[in-house]
Amino acid sequence: MEAFFQFLQDNLPFLFTYKLAFLFLGAALEGFNVLILAGILISVGAVPVFPTIGVVLLGNILNGYMWYTVGYFAGAKPLDKWGRKDEKSRLIIEKVEKYFDRYSGRALIITRMTLSLTVATLIMAGSLKYNIKKFSLYNLLGAAGWVGTTLAVGYFFGESYKLLFGYIKSFTVLALITAATVIVIYMLRMAVKSSLLKSMTISERLQEIGDKIKSGFGDMFADKK
Repeated sequence: MEAFFQFLQDNLPFLFTYKLAFLFLGAALEGFNVLILAGILISVGAVPVFPTIGVVLLGNILNGYMWYTVGYFAGAKPLDKWGRKDEKSRLIIEKVEKYFDRYSGRALIITRMTLSLTVATLIMAGSLKYNIKKFSLYNLLGAAGWVGTTLAVGYFFGESYKLLFGYIKSFTVLALITAATVIVIYMLRMAVKSSLLKSMTISERLQEIGDKIKSGFGDMFADKK
């Protein structure tokens, strides 16, 4: 592991000169991969624990406000543009809209664990001029959950790499393992997205059934009168 970070320090010295600034900007603009990297850096002692957690958390919170602002001033146009890409995107946007209408706070927190739904939900909150105080609370909770999860994953892999370096001396093999790790994480996040979309569909169907039952009871009592 020392050889890997020595390689980075020799070729990309700015990452180490401005470590926390880089992590803050990365968390605000990119997020996922930078948070994993932050967890790895913490595990090998390359960055201080609590300042790093604070910096990436602030960056991720800022990311939420950035997309909220896009929706606030641009309205639903970005979502409409995305929804026109294909039928699947349009259906996803429609499901997110219905889910947000029904469970706005929950949606802002849970969609943080997905790839594409996060941005769509944050833009939607802005376009609907969602209460900024409530948004701030849910944005904080969602960011804290996501940052905690990704840092823990990065830390785990950092510890694993330290063990692997005792047995694997080839940088190429380690690079392949790293790539495989990133792929697995992306697959897990896509699985969360798929599960969330399915839960949205189930909730929608249950709501429809509930409405029909209420309507049936209403008609029955109306007939008795």
